[in-house]
Amino acid sequence: MPVTKQKLIRHYALDRCLRNQTRRYYIEDLLAECNKALAAKDCQPISVRTVKYDLNEFETLYSTVIAHIPDSHGRIYYRYEDPKFSLQQSLLSDDEVAKLKDTLLMLGRFKGLPQFEWMTELVTKIEAKLHLDAHAESVIGFESNEYLQGLEYLEPLFDYISNQQTIDIVYQPYDKPAFVCTIHPYYIKQHNSRWFLLAMNNQTQKMMLLALDRIQEIVLSNIAYMPAEIDFAEYFDDVIGVTIPQDAEPEHILLRFSPRRLPYVLSKPLHHSQKIKDKEQGIIEITVIPNRELEAQLLWFGDDVEVLQPEALRQQIAGKIAKMHDLYS
Repeated sequence: MPVTKQKLIRHYALDRCLRNQTRRYYIEDLLAECNKALAAKDCQPISVRTVKYDLNEFETLYSTVIAHIPDSHGRIYYRYEDPKFSLQQSLLSDDEVAKLKDTLLMLGRFKGLPQFEWMTELVTKIEAKLHLDAHAESVIGFESNEYLQGLEYLEPLFDYISNQQTIDIVYQPYDKPAFVCTIHPYYIKQHNSRWFLLAMNNQTQKMMLLALDRIQEIVLSNIAYMPAEIDFAEYFDDVIGVTIPQDAEPEHILLRFSPRRLPYVLSKPLHHSQKIKDKEQGIIEITVIPNRELEAQLLWFGDDVEVLQPEALRQQIAGKIAKMHDLYS
């Protein structure tokens, strides 16, 4: 019998329970976990009968054994007989797992190299997801938002960019009416747990930055694709975040941090251009194009930072602080 999407949701929920060697899951606990996972995906709840059917089907589908263990009161709880078994890994053949491990070893060689900082997180995520390291899932967690809108466009956009195809999109800004435009997609970038598409507007011939969660529809266009003459490895070098104001140039920005915040900023630089100007006074310099992401970052620091220069940015931050003061007065 094929494994449907709803059944797979249930099976992954059961898998999490059956792999847990520190807690006892009775049939009512398994039912509760399955219904919790189904509710998160807007699926209908199930009955105990369905859970029992799934447990019986597990051994055939995934070549594993589920132990029915009686407690001191004779009640039955359930676990995998093999504590190292995991559903995710069982969905791959031994040969596929071996090849995947070889690929991870190859990818791991890039970790630590310039422009490959993301590789460390990627490799660790794959290892944790597939349980290639038996302890990975229990010791590491990643920031993610599985409910973020627009994630369904990641794969098709990747294909459109790779195949150099022009597309028509329906885009809905937060504060303006939805519009349709033809674009040449070039680059996908993540920032602050959101995904953005960098593309050229076919009509204006200007670059656009589009949030994937504001895209409503994508269809293939019959207009010829125009390749980009941009080095995207350097395109965002002069900004914090993804917004690049038009015709703006990088500025030398001096910031004074409080003694309690300075060590944090020194250990996690705001930007690759960061320099220490006066450690005693807590003054650092970054060379970036001022944008809204920079302003948001500075406001996030609260009273731990003061903008010393340029004056325009100092006044911009001061104006926002004044408005915040009015709100709370």
